[in-house]
Amino acid sequence: MVQDEFVKYYMPLLARSYMRAGVSVDPKKFIGAVWAGYEAMVKNDGSRTNREAFWSYMEPELPLSTEESENIALRFYENEFNEAICTTKPTPVSNRIVKRARERGFETYLATNPVFPRCATLNRIRWAGLDADDFKMITTYETCTYCKPNPKYFRNILEEYCLNPAECLMVGNDVGEDLSIRTLGVKTYLVTDTMENKKNLPIESEYTGTLDELLQFVENI
Repeated sequence: MVQDEFVKYYMPLLARSYMRAGVSVDPKKFIGAVWAGYEAMVKNDGSRTNREAFWSYMEPELPLSTEESENIALRFYENEFNEAICTTKPTPVSNRIVKRARERGFETYLATNPVFPRCATLNRIRWAGLDADDFKMITTYETCTYCKPNPKYFRNILEEYCLNPAECLMVGNDVGEDLSIRTLGVKTYLVTDTMENKKNLPIESEYTGTLDELLQFVENI
């Protein structure tokens, strides 16, 4: 997916879900508040979960308790959120890559930016044609205390699963968010099919290539 297209489509859906629940919100102001809540997660200092960082910001922005507000959001992510699949273009190659990696004895971890609740992330995995059971770990906002591109987000994963950075490979398509793991000694594979580099950062990655080339890489690694 192209992130900007995805966000432009799904944010108004989220605002409408609150309006349908009887909450009086101005859609533009609501979306602005959600973006600010997102920034609160990105700037999280590790003292609380990303979930807590987001809702601590959102609580004064909505005429509801945090529990009521989050319940509306969770219902949305379990249901109407799935309409946003129309902004994605899944490829079966992705699933083949993960399956082949596992067949070859590699452990696979889904280190996606933990700014969504678990139910939303599981839906996104399904949209991509992947199997959540193929991953030893999936990061979500309920349990993570940092976000990309903060290297501490990656360090927590490495430490929690006792992983040797020299034996790991980070596969991603976002230059700014995914390649920051290199500061921890982890090599990276930058996927070029849908590469994102909004800040025009210099590309420093041990490996680059398309998903088809990544499949061959996994075959020969």
